[in-house]
Amino acid sequence: MIDTHCHLDYLDDPASARGELGLSAMICVGANVQHARNALALADQYPDVYASVGLHPTDVAAEDSPQTRAELEAISSRPRVVAIGETGLDDYWAHDQLEAQRSAFEWQLNLGRRRDLPVIVHTRDAPGGERASLGCAEMIRAAGWPRGILHCCNGHAGLLRAALDTGWYVSFAGNLTYKSAQDIQEAARFVPPDRLLVETDAPFLAPVPKRGKPNRPGYVRYTLQFLAALRGLGEAEAEALTDANAHTVYRLPD
Repeated sequence: MIDTHCHLDYLDDPASARGELGLSAMICVGANVQHARNALALADQYPDVYASVGLHPTDVAAEDSPQTRAELEAISSRPRVVAIGETGLDDYWAHDQLEAQRSAFEWQLNLGRRRDLPVIVHTRDAPGGERASLGCAEMIRAAGWPRGILHCCNGHAGLLRAALDTGWYVSFAGNLTYKSAQDIQEAARFVPPDRLLVETDAPFLAPVPKRGKPNRPGYVRYTLQFLAALRGLGEAEAEALTDANAHTVYRLPD
């Protein structure tokens, strides 16, 4: 199995977390400059780890600068880097910073185009709102860059449609397994099979039956099992499908 989105460097023992439950590859996602450096170091050390480098929307206010962009652009050319991000819009933790986030998001969409890499997008709305989802949908359509991933799909229909229309993949995390996640589950039924991905976002969003505990990359299997049941697939069929999609979008070696 492939965990298409995790933060290995947030874990106490990344080396031991890699070997759990038979993973063949992990994408370690950098959310700011330091975590991008960490992700790249892990990818350079371990052959089953690949890196993504970017600036998370909640880090934009503190870290976005010409120096930050220059360093991220420089390390994005390294051979173990397979994606840009995570980037996007967050109206939950940083509701007064959307304009600054939009600038950083647009820059990372353009960087993905320049590097010919997929862009990993984080979207979180304020409770009862949809500004982040609508803003991300608008920017994805405007950029027209066909290589991208909706990370931890939030179930917003307009955002999902914009991503699929642009050619993007859609990734589901452990919150897919939560009883309250009907919108996300409906989205998981709707996404075409050749665009489906699974992830952990470890150490966050542990799936049932591990909910409430720190998430681990190997727990992606629980999300896969739930997704397979949701779509009426066998587990082996769902694993082969999502692994093939991960290889395609990230251009991983066979």
